[in-house]
Amino acid sequence: MINSSETEQQKFLPKRIILVRHGESAGNLDGAAYTTTPDYKIPLTPDGIAQANLAGTQIRDVISDSGKLRNWKVCFYVSPYERTRSTLREIGKSFPRKRVIGVREECRIREQDFGNFQITERMKIIKETRERFGRFFYRFPEGESAADVFDRVSSFLESLWRDIDSRFQHDPADDLNIIIVSHGLAARVFLMKWFKWTVEQFEYLNNFNNCEFRVMQLGDGGEYSLAVHHSEEEMQQWGLSPEMIADQKCRANSPRGGFIEKCQWYLDGFFDHVDPDDSEDGENEDNTDDKTVS
Repeated sequence: MINSSETEQQKFLPKRIILVRHGESAGNLDGAAYTTTPDYKIPLTPDGIAQANLAGTQIRDVISDSGKLRNWKVCFYVSPYERTRSTLREIGKSFPRKRVIGVREECRIREQDFGNFQITERMKIIKETRERFGRFFYRFPEGESAADVFDRVSSFLESLWRDIDSRFQHDPADDLNIIIVSHGLAARVFLMKWFKWTVEQFEYLNNFNNCEFRVMQLGDGGEYSLAVHHSEEEMQQWGLSPEMIADQKCRANSPRGGFIEKCQWYLDGFFDHVDPDDSEDGENEDNTDDKTVS
């Protein structure tokens, strides 16, 4: 049975957390842009602006069930880079001001730092080295590794939970939706941290397309899952393994309290050599040391 305090807490959990990658930027179109323009100043292309505008319409349709629902609100977090800020401006055109309870610029969800101006030929060699070394742990000279991004995104998540607990002032009858406008790597790392994916699983993930978004939605048991809104085919295309997809389905469908008992915790990755029927020392009833001699 759920007590009243649990019920009240459940009401205040956001119904969805939506991760959005920025629209097409000048750097996506031509990597040479990074040689003369700082990464954080790279603008959207005209196509990127159109993508962001369309994404706003699509996200609003998800949140409002294509206009059928009236009791919903949104809160935005955005990377301080020009391309993400511009993406949010276009997305925001789909949301009336009264629906928006807050917007926060958040530096910890910025793009991975690649090391100031990027010389094209040098970056080509560096990225080839990254493929040999491993995408998660390779640190760009004068920049960051994906592991560094993981650390700051983890810090952001702690702040996000504090905001959810105490700072979002809204009618509990309204569905709250958090929309995070960020970058491909930061968004993938966010999912990795949230769902406790391993480094190996991260390495197989495909990047978001420009203005593509992922919807984490509360399942029946109060766990967030990609499988509530997205199909198995979509998750396969993103690079999720069968085990990861099964975990998402479990999060979506397990009753309250059943997630920990029924869902995978990747034990076979570390304990596949252990016989599950092995008893602990002293538990074998046939142990001769426990027998009395008559």
